[in-house]
Amino acid sequence: MYSRIAGTGRYLPERILTNAELERMVETSDEWIRSRTGIERRHIAADNELTSDLAYQAALAAMEAAGIGPQDLELIVTGTTTPDQIFPNLACLLQQKLGVHGTPAIAVEAACSGFLYGLSVADKFMRSGEAKYALVVGAETLSRITDWTSRDTCVLFGDGAGAVVLEASETPGIVATHLGADGHYGDLLYVPTGPSRRNPVPARDDGFIHMRGNEVFKVAVRTLGGVAEDVLAKAGLGKDEVDWLIPHQANIRIIQATAKRLDLPMERVVLTVQDHGNTSAASVPMALDVAIRDGRIQRGQLLLLEAFGGGLTWGSALVRY
Repeated sequence: MYSRIAGTGRYLPERILTNAELERMVETSDEWIRSRTGIERRHIAADNELTSDLAYQAALAAMEAAGIGPQDLELIVTGTTTPDQIFPNLACLLQQKLGVHGTPAIAVEAACSGFLYGLSVADKFMRSGEAKYALVVGAETLSRITDWTSRDTCVLFGDGAGAVVLEASETPGIVATHLGADGHYGDLLYVPTGPSRRNPVPARDDGFIHMRGNEVFKVAVRTLGGVAEDVLAKAGLGKDEVDWLIPHQANIRIIQATAKRLDLPMERVVLTVQDHGNTSAASVPMALDVAIRDGRIQRGQLLLLEAFGGGLTWGSALVRY
């Protein structure tokens, strides 16, 4: 038994924060942000919106597209770095909002790779025959951990949620996944605080994202090309068989470098970074939903999904849609 994507969905908060507004907040410019990141705007959650609220709306859209209801779900997996609270975990909170009882609810924390980690977990769960339908969600409210006085990070991040419903299939929809991590690079991209680090207090006890951008860029470019090639080799497929690249939407230059290594023209790369910014675990599923709903992605096409994030973590998936 295998799994395939039956439906996708996304949710973005109503408030849009433009580069022009950021010019009034920190020393930056629209031209500087666009040229270095490709970002033009990002969505910011309202004060009363939680990560679980965003996840819930994306899940409803994905289930509607799949033609199922919450009662059909037999597994819920979420990826996030910004959960509502320490516990219950985000998957349990989403389960409660959906009115589902008894279904395994697994929360994965792998930063920007969280959705792909969750997709791999759900696929393996379904290959064992333990579920007919599974919900995988990446959701973030990164605005809650962004230092809005630091131009190094505040221009990059946004909020949102993306979801997919997987259904059991006799042929593989999730063809192959490949995951990896290297904690030795943890100091390149991190949040310094956590429940068990209160005594002694960390040197930078501010609860915000910290990033050494140039170093992250170098490792990301090197790693993403490799992780894409690894999953293709795992599936016994060639670069020329990929119809669409759906990358983590962190930085247009990283995306361009990865596409070049795969010999893919940018016309076959799904880009949402200009509208969403970096939404961490929500990035890949939201981009996937955009391209499915606007008709670019068609049934039978081969998709290459990939992401790279704090940890450092990375992941890729080959999906026959």
